[in-house]
Amino acid sequence: MIIIADSGSTKTDWVLAAPGGDIIQQIKTEGINPVHQNEDDILHTLTCMSSMVQPTASEAAIEAIFFYGSGLRPEYQPLLTRLLARHFQLSTDAVQAEGDLLGAARALCGHGEGIACILGTGANSCLYDGRHIVQNTPPMGYILGDEGSGAVLGRNLLNALYKGLLPTALREDFEKEMHTDLADVIAHVYRQPLPNRYLASLSPFIARHLSDCPALSQMLIESFQLFIRRNIAPYQHPHLPMSATGSIAHYYHAELSQAASLEGYRLGHVVKAPIEGLIAFHTGQ
Repeated sequence: MIIIADSGSTKTDWVLAAPGGDIIQQIKTEGINPVHQNEDDILHTLTCMSSMVQPTASEAAIEAIFFYGSGLRPEYQPLLTRLLARHFQLSTDAVQAEGDLLGAARALCGHGEGIACILGTGANSCLYDGRHIVQNTPPMGYILGDEGSGAVLGRNLLNALYKGLLPTALREDFEKEMHTDLADVIAHVYRQPLPNRYLASLSPFIARHLSDCPALSQMLIESFQLFIRRNIAPYQHPHLPMSATGSIAHYYHAELSQAASLEGYRLGHVVKAPIEGLIAFHTGQ
């Protein structure tokens, strides 16, 4: 049996699979992010995961673990490798702990060349040669970058609503649906923790009003165009497909495709979460 995991800061998708690809069990736990968690926190989540394993699955020997996580920069990979190996009683050679961007690339492109993107709360991208990430434009976060991300879309929405760039009726709908006003918005962004998550949480409002406000669709397309110009164009590989994972890519597939076409790119695979692609990658399907 092998374990494949895709982890964000809030949740982790675990898959227990047979080498041939058959799924034995799927589990969800809290996220694992070594930037924000200490060893005890991580081990607690691993213990919770193990407690959810069904008796029939627990009888199978674990041969390897493939873990992909946000915040898993090179300096944190040895730590997580060691903790996973210790918890599941494996040698460190049987554990791969990699960043979420490589996970996205493997899920989207498999063993082929391509451009892989993550478009969720944040944004990231890379040029992938079928084995390794060969180039990565630094996303720089939602204040300095993250073009096309949920956080930046939320920021753009608020800017346009309160500066009169969108219909007044839309602002009124926003304040009614979100039970908010300008003072509350300012407090969320400047005085409360995790403003990037707050901004990204406004994406469902955009989705609900796309059909009755063409300006919202145009705002999305322009944001995705900026993402491509500043993050994808530096790779200088417009002939390669540009694939994407994440909730923003999934829900705004049409706008992302149009932006890609306008910038001279072809949109490839778009998936909400990379776990299915990772199962295929690691089981040879």
